[in-house]
Amino acid sequence: MTAVLFDFSGTLFRVESTDSWLRGVVADAGVPFTEAELTAAVRALEAAGALPGGGAPARVPAELADSWLIRDQSAALHRAAYTGLSRQVTLPDPALHDALYDRHMTPAAWTPYPDAVEVLRTLRERGIPVGVVSNIGWDPRPVFREHGLDRYVDVYVLSYEHGIQKPDPRLFATACEALGADPRRTLMVGDDRRADGGAASLGCGVHFVDHLPVTDRPDGLLPVLDLVS
Repeated sequence: MTAVLFDFSGTLFRVESTDSWLRGVVADAGVPFTEAELTAAVRALEAAGALPGGGAPARVPAELADSWLIRDQSAALHRAAYTGLSRQVTLPDPALHDALYDRHMTPAAWTPYPDAVEVLRTLRERGIPVGVVSNIGWDPRPVFREHGLDRYVDVYVLSYEHGIQKPDPRLFATACEALGADPRRTLMVGDDRRADGGAASLGCGVHFVDHLPVTDRPDGLLPVLDLVS
């Protein structure tokens, strides 16, 4: 393999828990919440799938069903889809829904997997170019910079910037072209078998990792180094 593409959420980074997400916004907003109310809201937001990068919705409301399928094709669609899910949950201040969405885009909301730095640094030392290919509605570059990983990424190909989303092979092709890499000698690493598996249609190798909390997946990326050696 002469190049490696990585997904962002659930692959290199994991978003904070729904509990941390809500508590952070509530603390900043100064909105009164009893512990019982906060616990109930966390459960409801988790069921709604309102945290981008968190768990999938138990059910997508009918009025959001069409936009949900293409949510990663623009920043506006992404925000509308996730705040639409959040608004299925009653919160004491309606402004909290947009505040929750805004918080998930901050570097503080994300933690790199324990082996992410080692894997990316080793690939750089071996002279293997790296791209990030993500279905996303916002720019994760500041997250990479804040956590010191941006120095190891050569190109970002983000769905909302191109108006197409994985598994569309055009997104992977764009990344390979930007890296000057032959897709047949490129490895795609991701956690979503449908979305990330789309790279296989170009002839890319594909390696999957489990979308788990960072404490439960300390070394899931390390096998990548053997695949490109």
